[in-house]
Amino acid sequence: MPRKHREGVATMNDVAALAGVSPGTVSKALNGRGQLRAETRRKVVLAAQELGFHANMLARNLAEGRTYTVGVLTTDSFGRFTIPVMLGAEDALGAGQISVLLCDGRGDRIREQHYVRTLLARRVDGIIVTGRTTDPRPSLGRDLPIPTVYARARSDHPDDLSLLHDDQQGAGLAIRHLLTTGRSRIAHITGPERHLAARDRAAGAKAALAAAGHGLVLDEPLMGEWSERWGREATSILMRAGAEFDGIFCGSDQIARGVADALREAGRLVPEEVGIVGVDNWEVMAEGCRPPLTTIDLNLTDLGHTAATKLLRAIEGHPLECGVQLMPCRLVDRRSTEMTPDYPIQDPPDGEETPRRAMPRVPVQAAADRPRKR
Repeated sequence: MPRKHREGVATMNDVAALAGVSPGTVSKALNGRGQLRAETRRKVVLAAQELGFHANMLARNLAEGRTYTVGVLTTDSFGRFTIPVMLGAEDALGAGQISVLLCDGRGDRIREQHYVRTLLARRVDGIIVTGRTTDPRPSLGRDLPIPTVYARARSDHPDDLSLLHDDQQGAGLAIRHLLTTGRSRIAHITGPERHLAARDRAAGAKAALAAAGHGLVLDEPLMGEWSERWGREATSILMRAGAEFDGIFCGSDQIARGVADALREAGRLVPEEVGIVGVDNWEVMAEGCRPPLTTIDLNLTDLGHTAATKLLRAIEGHPLECGVQLMPCRLVDRRSTEMTPDYPIQDPPDGEETPRRAMPRVPVQAAADRPRKR
């Protein structure tokens, strides 16, 4: 049995002797660094566990000039977007036993600068900036002594690295899904025009429809707020306009839930008469919607993981990339776009193998005159 020093406290040399490797290999294995075989890393971890070995973090920090901490600076007080980004970041940082310090700037530039100074005083190894919107925001500055990555945040400086979900690609997924299920008269209800995400999703929807030889119902999106209330109001506007529609792509799950409520109150059946797709894959909204909502997942956890991985490489001395990098979204299929067996199957369009079910073309005004279901 390897000898334990200082009244039974195991050392790195003890772990190395038990595992049959060098102390340097022990350090790499326990710190998640270096190119080691999985079997070697496993032997070191088992030896450390058997001996009850705990690395002296202070000694390691002093030797390497690092604190093994990363700051996360956000403007998302509610955590709706920050939490999944942080979960992904922690998955990547955990391999290097790096701790995360979360700071909420609340969209206040002065408060944010205070937190930047605090993080620098604590000698964090790097910073991840995230927030509630993807609109361009002021850079923390190019003179920071540590690397910075923007995750679901867009720096206004072209030399910063900004990782964002691809809203136009996600909107294209939503439209093509609605088309595949036999819907072609598609409206778009989304958030305020001042938000880049709303404009990008509208652009992606229009492009996907144009590629299929269609246009938006009413020609333009209905833009308002990111809320259920706006979803209900916009649906009323859409129905009063008198245009036929059999699909609605919504810019958020909150809007989509309001849309579903308004359609149900008007006697329109979802998904039999109208298919609905949202954005966010916010489970409390998507699963609580009646029926459960098909939606576009922004893959925020993957985005956070990628941001942290790139930050780690920069901390280790590799050059940090610059510019905006877009990451793909994915579609989560639920009942709000389900094809029902009550309608005949159409022949598939050229280039498609899967047949479509024809959706009923119900004039909006006639549907609005129906008695409401209880």
